[in-house]
Order: sequence, then structure tokens, then C-alpha cells
Amino acid sequence: MEPAVLGGKLASGLVAPLVKKLFVTGGPGAGLVDRPVRLDRLVSFRGERRTLGEREVRLLAGKLVGAALDSPGEPPFPRDEKEAVADALAARLLALGDLDMDDVQAVRLGHGELAARLRRRAAGSGDGLSTDARHFLDSATEWACLHVLEFFTRRSTFVARTLVAQTRGQAELIAKVDELIARVPRPDARDTAFERRYLPYVADRHNRITIYGIDLRDSPDRWPLEVAYLSLEATAEEEHAALPGEDAEPERTVRLPAEAALTTRDRVLLRGDAGSGKTTLVQWLAVTAARDGDRVPYVLPLRTLTRAGALPSPAAFLTAVGCPLTPPEGWAERVLGAGRGLVLVDGLDEIPAAERHRTRDWLLGLVRAFPGNRWLLTSRPTAVRPDWLAAEGFRELALTPMRRDDVTTFVRRWHAAAEAPEFEARLLDSLRTKRDLARLATNPLMCGLICALHRERRGYLPTGRKELYDAALTMLLARRDRERGMDAVELGEEAQLELVQRLAYALVLSGRTEMSVETAEGIVERALPSVASAAGQGDAATVLRALVLRSGLLRQPGEGSLDFVHRTFQDYLGARYAVEEGHLDVLAGRAGDTQWEDVIRMAVAHARPGERTMLLRRLLKEDVPRLTLLALACLEHATALDPAVRAEVEARAGALIPPGSKEDAKALADAGPLVLELLPGPEGLTDAEAHGVAVAASLLAVHEPTGALAVLRRYREHPSLDVRRQLVGTWDRFEAREYATEVLDHLDRTALFLTCRTKAQREALPVMGPWTHLTFLGAHPTTEIIDCVAEPGAVEELQLVNNSEVTELGALSAFTSLRLLLIDCDRARDLGPLTRLSLTALLINRTAGLTGLSDLSSVTHLTVARRLPGTRLTASLPADAPLQYLYLGDDAIAGTGLRGLSRWKTLQALYLSPATQLTAEDWAEIRRLPQLALLYLHGSLFPDSIEVMPTLPGVEELGLIALDGGQDISVLAPRLPDMRTVTLQAAPGASLDGARLAALFPDADVTLQ
Repeated sequence: MEPAVLGGKLASGLVAPLVKKLFVTGGPGAGLVDRPVRLDRLVSFRGERRTLGEREVRLLAGKLVGAALDSPGEPPFPRDEKEAVADALAARLLALGDLDMDDVQAVRLGHGELAARLRRRAAGSGDGLSTDARHFLDSATEWACLHVLEFFTRRSTFVARTLVAQTRGQAELIAKVDELIARVPRPDARDTAFERRYLPYVADRHNRITIYGIDLRDSPDRWPLEVAYLSLEATAEEEHAALPGEDAEPERTVRLPAEAALTTRDRVLLRGDAGSGKTTLVQWLAVTAARDGDRVPYVLPLRTLTRAGALPSPAAFLTAVGCPLTPPEGWAERVLGAGRGLVLVDGLDEIPAAERHRTRDWLLGLVRAFPGNRWLLTSRPTAVRPDWLAAEGFRELALTPMRRDDVTTFVRRWHAAAEAPEFEARLLDSLRTKRDLARLATNPLMCGLICALHRERRGYLPTGRKELYDAALTMLLARRDRERGMDAVELGEEAQLELVQRLAYALVLSGRTEMSVETAEGIVERALPSVASAAGQGDAATVLRALVLRSGLLRQPGEGSLDFVHRTFQDYLGARYAVEEGHLDVLAGRAGDTQWEDVIRMAVAHARPGERTMLLRRLLKEDVPRLTLLALACLEHATALDPAVRAEVEARAGALIPPGSKEDAKALADAGPLVLELLPGPEGLTDAEAHGVAVAASLLAVHEPTGALAVLRRYREHPSLDVRRQLVGTWDRFEAREYATEVLDHLDRTALFLTCRTKAQREALPVMGPWTHLTFLGAHPTTEIIDCVAEPGAVEELQLVNNSEVTELGALSAFTSLRLLLIDCDRARDLGPLTRLSLTALLINRTAGLTGLSDLSSVTHLTVARRLPGTRLTASLPADAPLQYLYLGDDAIAGTGLRGLSRWKTLQALYLSPATQLTAEDWAEIRRLPQLALLYLHGSLFPDSIEVMPTLPGVEELGLIALDGGQDISVLAPRLPDMRTVTLQAAPGASLDGARLAALFPDADVTLQ
């Protein structure tokens, strides 16, 4: 029996006085003098202040038990056990005097635990009792304990003593905690203190970039990152479906600012060409994270990490990159374990290919061990396969080359920092008008070099890539740094070139971009005897230090390591040394590696005519498209070359460029971005070749949007519909407004639909002249469609495809000249409002209903691909419309068949692609169409529907679609006696025997698609 139940049988007025008698009355105060205040001092039947004997306690217990038995209702236990229960209860109450605790401790225990201790003290008190009696005894004990504790809490001394005890306990606890903190500080406190030092260190260390070529006597050699940083663009490819009848576009390009790469995904693999700004982006992310304090950044250049051998664990991150700060033990693991880390792993392409698998395992081990952090890995585009980290949730982004606006911004900032505004305007004019120069200015590195060279030469720039590099090297190698407080070593330009090109070639051969200082000193030491001007300037360490400080080409990214300021110089100088040493066989043997492309091209530029011949023949000998195109790209740098070799290279490449078909264009694009500078035209090309070039350039826009835009811009006035469709279809791969103004606005709009997929594309529509044919693909609200069209009255054809936003069609009346409308809107219900327009063509793919279709009396061309209501066509189609063309597909006629079709005597063309078979009655309706001249039939109608087909005189053109080659179409010729033209289209994946099928129609022109 629960105490609450027992309480219903025993009034508190009876229990409370009984419990009160068990304890003596205390005076006021906290009771601290006699402390602790034990229960044996409080009970009234013990000690000197005894007022109640054991006999009295037993009487009180008996009174309580008797009251329970005499209460109304069923007795809690048999009456013959009254004495035994009373004795047992008295024994438990008397046990209060034996408990070794005070009243505060008793209250802290609670009534249940206090009752349990009384039961244990009075062990055996319930022996021999019945089950009901034992239940009553236990419940009575708990009920009494409830009142005991209530009595304690009402005593005047209890509250005061409780407060004193709490105060003393808190003071003791605080003292112990303070002592513990003093001995062993909390990890989070140590971590916070360390991060207050580490984050400013990261922000300061990475908040500088080099301004190439500025004279150190006039300007600083480094530029604050927040001033210099130029926000570039990153792109990602996502799949999407193509519109019916359009060229397949398996992917669409998503564009976002490069610094926002980690805002939507925690794991990113960022690809970018040499000099595109990958490392600068890493610096920017590290600086902004360190200043914001929301993430703890770790900048991990792989070239430094792999040089040390084993890749570091989190505990060794800072040591591995030369950070002088020492973190608390376990700090890095705590940061990553809490998901607060920003891990920036830079330069996958800068380590040998053989070490990349090990690096991948290391990286994935960290990602799996520490989920919730943000991870960025940078690489050149071709260093690893496209899906290298896709399985682990890494989103792949490509850092795009600088656009013209980016170049303009960079040039202006550079000249502002260099305090040379007088050269800015002239350089911008040169970049706009000189194609070769503009082609080089696609990344921050080359833009900086061009700016510096232009300033150094006071407005003069060379043409050609090799000349530019030669001039840039002359400028950089002539720099002097006498203000660094280090011993100067006088080295001429040629001496510096001789030494740095040996270092470059050693790195090229090893497949690395970084070497140890000890290795570099060894190379310099072996070269010194042959470099007379350097031999007397000191030992190898002194000369190397001078090269690092003075050449402008080398740098020390970390303690004990050395690399070039950019891979471009490494490749250029490595090629120069390879040619000088006659190592052309080595270069030719590495031609299959895409990372050697620039080395080989520069080797051709440096080589003598005979050496060029040998190297180019080796490339052609492999008979690989990419190497053939590489040979063609090398011709630009071959000033003098055997005419026969040049002709052979051009002939072999001519089989690849220009591509004669879409398939050839895709194969050509696989050769990589070097194709863009080789694409010709449009002058002198056939329409098919021009289309192939446009396809190839469109595909390469993923990696080289600037170069691709330059190619496609040349084709914007091409008359071919296929070319114009390709130019329209590749809009997604470029910045919407720029592509709209540079390409789309110049196109001939005839028979051309412009498709808008994104908000950015909608916003770009007003910057162009009016388009008469528009497609809106996706969820575009009707109001936004109308608002983005500057001249709604100019729109003649409109397609709304896969649109779940459009529900009401009445607003389309704003397009007053609309003649054709395609509706693929699954929420559009009522077609009635379309009667306000003078539509002549209506194509219905998906709608929520076909209400109002019968009222569209102006329609001459009608397509329906959803089930028509009713049992006859005349019940749902516009009976008064002068239909000339009718397409019925899917399950459109599942309920109506073709019953009533003969109502439209004006029908000239009928397309049938139904999911149901035709009956003789259906064919009879077709036969009653006097003007029917064109009939298109789906392959699914064979053989059942065709067997009941009658003779149809007057039909001059027949189209058969989705043929798998197994249909017997020989029965059609005798049933279509007036047939003059036949078009046959194979089903996807099927192959048709054109000659055999053409023989079945001896009196007609047969076209196989």
C-alpha cells in the first residue's frame, strides 16, 4: 500500500501529533553549539531530555494501527495481526534513535530512503506477518517518515542550520576547485589562451602577397591581402535534363565566388590552373577565419609536408609548417574533435604522382576521424581523376580564369599600389586590343608580371609567350635587395639564369615543386665550377641565399625548403636547361604526362631547328590525339622549322581540327584546354565544322571559360541554325550577363529559342534586345517571367517547361503577340483564360486539368500528351478550331480513341504516338480526313494497329519513329498509294538497315535519321 493510499485511511491530524511526540522541542537559533545534531539527541525517548519511554512509543504505534483498522472501508490487514503489526511499527520508530545522522542528513535522504534504513535497523520486525500486514507496515513506516521529515523542516533551528551548512560546503568546494585550477588549469582555458595568440599569428602570416616586379627602392615588395585579394569565380557541374529536340546537355554549370566554396559544403576539392590564385584563396580563407574566430585554420602546403616523409597527425600540424608557437597538449585534436577546424591542404599537384595515393589515405583518415570540420584541397585540373574524392563527399569546384572585368580590377589595384597611375590606361587599352597579350592575362600571376613589365618598360610590351617570359626574367633577375641587411653577392643575369634553371630542371625531373635547401645547395655547389662569375662569390650556401633574396624567382616557403614563386617559371627554365643539355629524349618520353605540356612547348621555343624537328616527330609518332594537338600548339613557338615537319603536323592535326561532327568535337575536347587556342574559324569552315568547333569550345568552358568565350564570340554572327542553337544552349557555362551581351545579343533570332534556367539569366534578359522565342525551364513564377521581359508584346512563342510555380494562365495575356504556347506546368488547371490570346499553336505536356481547352477556337496546331476527358475527341478538343496539325501522344486517347476526329476536315498532319492501339473504327475516322497529307506513326503501333489500317489515298508523307528494326513495315507502301516521302527514325540504341528499308518504298524518297 502506497503512503498516499494509507494517507486516505489515516488523517494527518492523527499521525502528525504522534510524530511530534517522538522528538524533543528545541530552542531558537541554528543549533550550532551541539553539533552535529544527531537524531539520538532529538528523539524524546533517549538521552537526558527523555519525555517519552519505549512503552509510550509502543502505545502510540498501537493507536496508529488501531485507527487504520477502524477507518471506514475494507481493513488493510486481518484484525488478528493488530498486536504484531503495532509491535513491528514501534520497533521501526524506536530505530530512529539508533541512526547515525542528523536532521539535515535525514531530510536530504528523503522519506523513502529513511524508511528503508529504519527497516534495516529493525530487521525482522515484519517476520511472520501476512502479505497485507507487511504492505501496511511498510506503507505506515514511509508515511511516518514523511511526517518526520516535515517535522524536521518546521523546526526553527533546521532552516538556519541548513543555510550555515550550505555556506560552509560551498566555501569548501570553491577552495578545492581554486586549488585544482591552480595546480592543473582546465584544457579549455589553456586552449582559449593559446588561440588568442595563434589566430592573430595566422592572420598576420598569411596577410601578404607579392607584387611582382615592383622596384623595392620605391615600393614595398608585399601587398596587404585585404587590398590585393581579387574575388575569383569557382564552378561546379551538376546534371540536368535536356529539352525535347535540343542538343543533349548532361550537365549544367553552377557558379559561386571562390571564397564561398565552403559555405554550402564542408568538403571541397578546388582545381585551378597554374597561377590561377589557389594559394591566394587559401591565404584569404585562413586570414578571414582567423579574424572572425569562428574556425581555427590550419594551412598545410603539401609540398612542405611530403618533403619531411610521414604526413603529420593533428598534433604535429603546426610543427610541420614551421609555426613557432607551441600549443597545449592535445589542442589540435580537441579543436578537430569539436568540429571547429578549417583544414586548408594546398598543392596536391605539387607532389609526385606516386605520393598522391598516400596523401589521399592520410586526408581521408583525418576526415573520417574528425567529422564536422571544413576541408579544402587544392590541385591543378589534371593532377587526379575527376571523382578522386567524390565518394567521401568532396564537392569538386574549378577556379575559373580571370574575366575581363577581373583583369581590369587587378590592373587598377596594382597601379594604385605601385603608385604608377600614368601607365594604367595604356595597359588596359593594350589588353583589350592585343589578343595574344589578353590570352596571357588570365591569372593573377601573369597579370602582375605584365603590369610590372609594362611599368618597367614604360609602356612597351613584347608579343609572344617566350618573349614575355624572357623579358619578365630579365626584369626579375635584375632586382637588387640591398636593404635586407644580408651580405650581397654580385651575380649577373646569365649566372643567375644558369643556376636557377638547374634547380628548375631538378624539380621538373622529380615531379616536385619544392626541394630542401640542402638539396639545392648541392646542385649549386656542383654548378659553381662552371659558372665563373659565381665561383668567387662564396660557398654554395651563400650563393643560394643570394638567389633567394635577389633573383625574384625563388622563395623559402618554410624553414629548410625552397621553391619557385610559381610553377610557370619552373617549367620555362627547366625546358631551357633540358634543351641546352640535349635532353630532348627525356622530354619526349614524358609527353604523355599532362604536367609536362608547358615544359615541352617551351622546349620547342628554346630548341634549334633540328632539335624541334626531332621533338615534334616524336610527338607525332605516338599517334595520340592529345600529343598531335600538343605538336600543333608547339608550332606557335617554332620560329624556324623544317617546312615538311610543319606541314606534317598541320596535316595530322587537320584531321582533328576542325571537328566535323559533334562526336568528333567531344573527342577533341578530351584533349584538354590547349585545344581552345587551336580552334579555327569561323571563316573557311563548313556549317558542320563550325558547329563542331562551337561544341568543343562549349565543353571546354568548364575549365577555360575565358578562352571558350573568346572562341564562341567569333561565331555569334554565324548563320547556321545548329551553331546558333549551340551558342544558346551553352549559356549556363558562363556568367549570365557577360555571355548575354558578348554572344547572345548578337545572334540571329530566326527559329531560335532562348532558354532561361536561373534567376541570373532572367535578370540578364533586359540587357539584350527582344527575343521572340523564349523558354523558361524550371520553377519560374508567372509574375517574374513577365517582369523580366522588357517588351512582352514582342514575344511570339513561349515555352513553360517543368514549371511547378505557374497555376493561373490569365497573366500570360500580357504577351499580346503570342502565337505558340507550350505548357508543362503540373499545377495549371484552367486553359480558359488563354482565349484572350490569338493562339495558333498550343502544346500541352502536363497540366492539372484541361478545362477550357474546347474554347480555344483559334488554334491550328495542337499537341496533347495527357489523357483527354470524355468518350469522344469532340467533347474535349476545340470543335470549331481550324486544326491543321494534331499530335496525340501517351495516353491522350485512352478513353476517347479517335472517335470524332473526322470533325476537323482541315487536318493536314496527324502525329500518333499513343499508349493504346488503334482500332478499325479509329482508322475509319482518319480515312475521312480529306486534306490529310502527312502521317507520323509510332513504332509501338506495329503490328496490331497496322494490321487493321485501310488504304489512305492522299497521304504523301509518312514518318515512322521509334523503330527497333523488328517491325514489318512492308505493309505500308500498298496502303499509302500516293506516298512520296518517307522518314524513318530508329529507337534509342537500335540500328536500321537503310538500304533494305528504302527498297520497300520504291516510289518514294526515303530518309533515315
